[in-house]
Amino acid sequence: GILANILVLLAYIHIRLAEARLQPVDAILCHLALVDLLLLLTRGVPQTMTVFGMRNLLDDTGCKVVIYTYRIARALSVCITCMLSVFQAVTVAPAAGPMLSRLKAQLPQLLAPTFAALWFINMAVCIAAPFFSVAPRNGTVPPFTLNLGFCHVDFRDNLSYVLNGVAVSVRDFAFVGVMLGSSGFILLLLHRHRRQVRAVRRSQGSAMETRAARTVLMLVILYAVFFGIDNVIWIYMLTVAQVPPVVADMRVFFSSCYPSLSPFLII
Repeated sequence: GILANILVLLAYIHIRLAEARLQPVDAILCHLALVDLLLLLTRGVPQTMTVFGMRNLLDDTGCKVVIYTYRIARALSVCITCMLSVFQAVTVAPAAGPMLSRLKAQLPQLLAPTFAALWFINMAVCIAAPFFSVAPRNGTVPPFTLNLGFCHVDFRDNLSYVLNGVAVSVRDFAFVGVMLGSSGFILLLLHRHRRQVRAVRRSQGSAMETRAARTVLMLVILYAVFFGIDNVIWIYMLTVAQVPPVVADMRVFFSSCYPSLSPFLII
């Protein structure tokens, strides 16, 4: 997964240098590959090292930096996947009026401000994460603590523990709801388009647009599947004061599947 995301990033950097610009959907996919790479580096790699018996990987400061970066990357992953599905839905939608036509024309100019806003908002929202993150102490895990193996996220009381879990779940469900809605709209348009062009030879632009839409749909479906498994485990974790390490490892595995597999769909 790490190598695949790096290859995607290098491919888009090459396109940017060779052609002096990226298509809007390529810019979003490039950003998604960067965020997924951060996800794997800050959660998948240290968790894997811990599973293989490596201890004391990070001190308190290292835990705060890694957990903060991971929380931002995880939030950005769902935000950018949602952004990608909405962007593609607007792109393939027929220009039914002047407002939609203007929006389509302005989409490329809106990308950079949207990326900046997403980074700023998620950095602000996740600012509390470092205050709860510490290095493991003497092999003991206090109640209401997420044991990541390489770090502990200690919420100290049940209220903080549950509120954090509910806030993360509500945010994720909201974005996934928007993803599924825009993806359903794309599916409807693709179905209509296929019926209209059965007897007509499709243009190259139409074929490329259709392939891009299908890639976006596959990414959304992949995210929704692993998101569902991840959140079933997460809801279970909220119901217990101390989470068994095997459960935490399972959640890391499933939450790492999307950033590991998504670059293969992009390629």
